[in-house]
Amino acid sequence: MSAREEILARIRTAVAGARDDGPADAGIPRGYRAVRQVDDLVELFAERVRDYRAIVHVVPEDDLTAALARVAGGRRLVLPEGLPGGWAPGPGHADPYTADGVLTACAVAVAETGTIVLDHGPGQGTRAETLVPDHHVCVVRAAQIVGGVPEAVARLDPSRPLTWISGPSATSDIELNRVEGVHGPRTLEVVIAT
Repeated sequence: MSAREEILARIRTAVAGARDDGPADAGIPRGYRAVRQVDDLVELFAERVRDYRAIVHVVPEDDLTAALARVAGGRRLVLPEGLPGGWAPGPGHADPYTADGVLTACAVAVAETGTIVLDHGPGQGTRAETLVPDHHVCVVRAAQIVGGVPEAVARLDPSRPLTWISGPSATSDIELNRVEGVHGPRTLEVVIAT
């Protein structure tokens, strides 16, 4: 018997007789908090996003187009398909590898963690469009902000590709020296429309 066959035989023996009816029937109590009560979702979300070193703008919905033009500041931005009308601060730039940044919508945002979730639906772009440019401008509408992660998960379709963003891309080496822009945009700019 090869080592592989021996390992697989041990696994089969170990799981013999195990139930295969899924975690919901495992008898494990799951008393997770489904809703996080927050007095001001926008304020908490903005505070948490700032904690991640993101740039945050809170603007009235009727000022959104003008705010996006100010934020774009002449940058060549990728404008994904399905971006709401009026959001484009200029002509779109098609190539994420040569663009200055990207402008997207989002699927949902989490106040408790300062996290933005893209499901890459209309206006949210492809993963390459959102992870390659060095600057990501993301519009979050106040109605898209939920208190906690369980609420966000309940709004998402698990069959879609999900990108969870908590601040600009950053990593630290063994000496805890922070390096930004390694796995995605170095700058995250969030425009919250209220």
